[in-house]
Amino acid sequence: MERPAWAPQGIDLTVPSVSRMYDYYLGGSHNFEVDREAARRAIEAWPGLPKVMKANRAFMRRAIRYAVEQGVTQFLDIGSGIPTFGNVHEVAQQEHPDARVVYVDNDPVAVAHSRAVLQDNDATDVVSADFRSPGDILESTEVARLLDLDRPVALMLVALLHFIEDADEPYRAVAALRDALPEGSVMVITHASGEGEYRVADRGAGTSDVYRRFGSALLMRTKDDVERFFDGWELVPPGLTSMPRWRPDGPVEEDDPVVFSGFAGVGRKAGLGG
Repeated sequence: MERPAWAPQGIDLTVPSVSRMYDYYLGGSHNFEVDREAARRAIEAWPGLPKVMKANRAFMRRAIRYAVEQGVTQFLDIGSGIPTFGNVHEVAQQEHPDARVVYVDNDPVAVAHSRAVLQDNDATDVVSADFRSPGDILESTEVARLLDLDRPVALMLVALLHFIEDADEPYRAVAALRDALPEGSVMVITHASGEGEYRVADRGAGTSDVYRRFGSALLMRTKDDVERFFDGWELVPPGLTSMPRWRPDGPVEEDDPVVFSGFAGVGRKAGLGG
C-alpha cells in the first residue's frame, strides 16, 4: 500500500485504527482502505452508526458552548482523534478567542495530522499519550505550556471510554484526572450502551465483534456503569441522557431513533455555580 504524504512513518497500514474509522464515519479523508473496510463492516452490523457519530459531534459542540458559558476556557480533549471540521478548538475559540485546547491521542496518524493542522495556532497543542496513563498527560510539556491546572478545565472524554476495558482501570484514570483538576472544572462524556432510550443490544454486540477482530474493545456499559464515571462530579441537568436530549438548540427531531442510543452527560466539579 502506498503511504499517503500525511501518514507518518512507522505505522502499520494493515491494521485499522479507531480514530481513523471515526474520521471515516464523519466523512473525513484521513483514513486508509483497511479503516474503511472495518468501518463498513461495523456499519453492516449497525447501519445507524454514522448518524450516531454525527449526533455525538453535535452534543460535543453544545457541551463546549456550555463550558464557555460557565467561564471555562481551557480544554483537555483525551482520545481526540483526527481533527475534522467543528472540532474542539474551532468551537471553543469561536465562543471565546482566548480559549486554550490540548488534544491527546495515542494514534500516530491522529497526532501527526493534529500537529499539522495546529501548527499556526499557538493556543492549541497535541500530546502523544494514552488515557490509561493520566500522569503522562498531566505532566506533559504541552499541558504545562497551555493549561493552568489551578483554573477550571473542561475534560473531554467523548466517545473514548467505551474503548477502554475494565482491566485497564478506566475509573481509576478518570478519578486521577478529576483529582488533578480544580473546583469549577467540567467533564464531558459520551458512551455507547446497549441500554438507553433506543436499545441496541444485538446491533451493539455485532459492532463490538467487528472492533474486537482487530484488537480493540467496544464495551456497551450499563447506564449505572457510565454514571460511575461521574463520581465526585455533579451531573448538570438534564443528567445522563441520550445525546440529542442534552440541552438541544431547538426541538428534538425524532425521525431516526438510532441517534438516541447510548448516553451523554456533563459533570461539574463542586464549586461552580449556575
